[in-house]
Amino acid sequence: MEHACYKLLTYVTLFCFLFISPPLVSSQLNYRFYDSSCPNLIKIVQQGVWSAIANDSRIAASLLRLHFHDCFVNGCDASVLLDDTSTLKGEKNAFPNKDSARGFEVIDKIKSNLEEACPSTVSCTDILTLAATSAVYFSGGPFWPVALGRRDGTTASEDAANDDLPSPFEPLENITAKFTAKGLNIKDVVVLSGAHTIGFAQCFTFKPRLFNFDDSGKPDPTLDTSFLTDLQSVCPNQADSDTKLAPLDPITSTKFDNVYFKRLVNKSGLLQSDQVLMGDNRTASMVIGYSRFPYLFNKDFGESMVKMANIGVLSGQSGQIRKNCRFVN
Repeated sequence: MEHACYKLLTYVTLFCFLFISPPLVSSQLNYRFYDSSCPNLIKIVQQGVWSAIANDSRIAASLLRLHFHDCFVNGCDASVLLDDTSTLKGEKNAFPNKDSARGFEVIDKIKSNLEEACPSTVSCTDILTLAATSAVYFSGGPFWPVALGRRDGTTASEDAANDDLPSPFEPLENITAKFTAKGLNIKDVVVLSGAHTIGFAQCFTFKPRLFNFDDSGKPDPTLDTSFLTDLQSVCPNQADSDTKLAPLDPITSTKFDNVYFKRLVNKSGLLQSDQVLMGDNRTASMVIGYSRFPYLFNKDFGESMVKMANIGVLSGQSGQIRKNCRFVN
């Protein structure tokens, strides 16, 4: 099964290059960047991700989220992977990451295997980018070619993580502004929100919708009533339920598909920041389109992921190639 999956991905990669024009990338990045210096890179990353998903189906969404949280904070530079030291305060304890960011050990293992195969060659940033791509594909989602050659940053910022990452409690206007600040647009907001087709959220991220929406003392009126009842049973109105988990898409929680958008149309988005996409004519029309045309969503998701993976990249002689993703050399 594992061999067949890698073989299939090879064919898909070939198809993408032969029949799909790859999106424009930074002039410093190259689709064949490691062909000579680390020819087994893709296989090693895919093996690591495949094994991790086999052990924990939730990890696919976690790797995708980790990549997003990296790129939105001072660019894609693997700063999210850095541990705190006496001289550096990392991003792992920022509010959006603390007790929720996962997948660090998966990246560590892949990096260790790559250091054996091709020492001091592959950046942690490229590993995380490829891991997120593989996680989507192994979950049944689209495949897209990834240009490589990113280098690792030497700093991190907890403050930037707190300020720049979108919150599930923010209005659409604020979320869109944060995307725009990174060179993305409102279409990317909708498309990348579709990543919530897999994964789980802690109850505290949506519990106000269930009991005290906008301090009204009542549930969010836009939430489907049967879905509301289900969520209230999973997340009762008490503090000890805050860290319980609920699937972002309870129908196909481990399959990357367009059911997320169908649920938004049916007033069954889990997070407030998801359901607000139906409250604006611009985003609602896109949601409806993706709910009807899964292939369109898959195509656009790949394109938006490529854009995101090019935010503030370090290349050439900038940054470094970390030997351990948790620490600067």
